[in-house]
Amino acid sequence: MVDQPLWEQIGSSFVQHYYQMFDSDRSQLGSIYIDASCLTWEGQQFQGKRAIVEKLTSLPFTKIAHSITAQDHQPTPDCCILSMVVGQLKADDDPIMGFHQSFILKNINDAWVCTNDMFRLAIHNFG
Repeated sequence: MVDQPLWEQIGSSFVQHYYQMFDSDRSQLGSIYIDASCLTWEGQQFQGKRAIVEKLTSLPFTKIAHSITAQDHQPTPDCCILSMVVGQLKADDDPIMGFHQSFILKNINDAWVCTNDMFRLAIHNFG
């Protein structure tokens, strides 16, 4: 069996950690962002750890569960990791919805942090 490349191991570990934290206590997500981090959530832009955590904790549901369908990770030329996640989520009593999320991870002071985060529900409006 061939070992996974390091960026795959780091990306997969990050994804597992992120969604476990998101599903159990979103207020703890500040630990993975820095003040220069950017979040785009359904087209809305947020910059900085505080603004990102405020957005994530203000989302209008009390319980949520994510199920990851697929994830891909790539090293970038500037020693970061690009991660893309596709999955489904269930919030409160709402129907299950698909989602896409992308992250850029950067090693700062021997810790991997999320510098960029983009999220979209996979909703198609053909009307």
